[in-house]
Amino acid sequence: MKGEDLELGELLAAAEAAPPGESVDVVARDLQKRFGAERVSFLFVDLVGQRLVRLAAADGDGTDRAEPIDLRGSVYDSVLQSQRQLAEPDGQGGQRVITPVTNRGDCIGVLEVTLQAADDTVLRQVRDAAHALAYIIVTDRRFTDLYHLGRRTTETSLAAEIQHQLLPSAACCEADQFTLAAGLIPADDIGGDTYDYTLDRDTLHLSITDAMGHDTNSALLATLLVGALRRARRSGCDALDQAHHAHQALLSHSRGLATGQLLCVDLETGRCELINAGHPWPLLLRDGTVEEVRLAVNLPFGVAAPLTYRLQELQLRPRDRLVLLTDGMQERGAAAVDLASVVRDTRALHPREAVRSLTGAVLDACHGNLKDDATVLILDWHGNPRRQDGKRPGVNA
Repeated sequence: MKGEDLELGELLAAAEAAPPGESVDVVARDLQKRFGAERVSFLFVDLVGQRLVRLAAADGDGTDRAEPIDLRGSVYDSVLQSQRQLAEPDGQGGQRVITPVTNRGDCIGVLEVTLQAADDTVLRQVRDAAHALAYIIVTDRRFTDLYHLGRRTTETSLAAEIQHQLLPSAACCEADQFTLAAGLIPADDIGGDTYDYTLDRDTLHLSITDAMGHDTNSALLATLLVGALRRARRSGCDALDQAHHAHQALLSHSRGLATGQLLCVDLETGRCELINAGHPWPLLLRDGTVEEVRLAVNLPFGVAAPLTYRLQELQLRPRDRLVLLTDGMQERGAAAVDLASVVRDTRALHPREAVRSLTGAVLDACHGNLKDDATVLILDWHGNPRRQDGKRPGVNA
């Protein structure tokens, strides 16, 4: 069967028939059968986003006992950043092929294969296999902890465990109209920050929130807050109604306070409706200039005082980059970081790489000892391919 096109339908059917933890084995057997692949493994990006963990295939051993691999500056980092397959001599007469495993812009890891020879047809089929593996892992990780376990290279606090269950399963999403990516630090010891997004037929919904405190109580507060926001959103509520539901939920349960920013972006026009509940202003990169979006600021969610939330508007233009963040990105230790300059200097990077640059700069400034959660969400607006209306930006009541 060597040289035949990869039958993705057969591969997906084989993956579905196998136990959820054997996705890599299914792909490995296919590549071994078709091309005589000698070694096949999948490398996870860890929870912190700094290292890779190897899951070897077809040996029954599960996670490889080899030490995690530092991502920064490695060949794997180059593959993930460029999203391009790499083929190079393996030093033993064969070819080492490293291929990104990515789903809708979310970097899951890389597929590494050793082959005796690899022409353009073989390389294309390995890319197809990696693409299929991304879908298989996204599906199978619902049924096993193997892929979650593989991402743990440090001990995770209880608060962080709770918090990560509140986040979207993918930290990055790409669509015709936009690309977004988010990250939070320290990933193994968070306790109050969240971000969320969802995409329906005509609207992109975004939120970034910061629950009071930095422990399991703040994680529980964040659980209540995110649950209220999602319940309202899934009931068809707009940003204004979502804000009221979140506020009432915190009041009713007397859990504490939380700041937040809610956005609804019209995918047809780029018109963005925003609610700011005591949260730091976003940054907008437009035409090479970074400015704060000076929104009117309402009281945080859960404040026991009469208040009404103010719905505001921002018109996004193609090539805009909108950066949402929590106050941990501006804490005392991180004050030395000129966030506007980093946003401007990383304009050419994909949002997921720009997120890494921003959070990395803050961690470096704090010498790795961040006192509070820090979260950043970046939205690149490409515009509707069918409509480039060139409307002028502005923030309006």
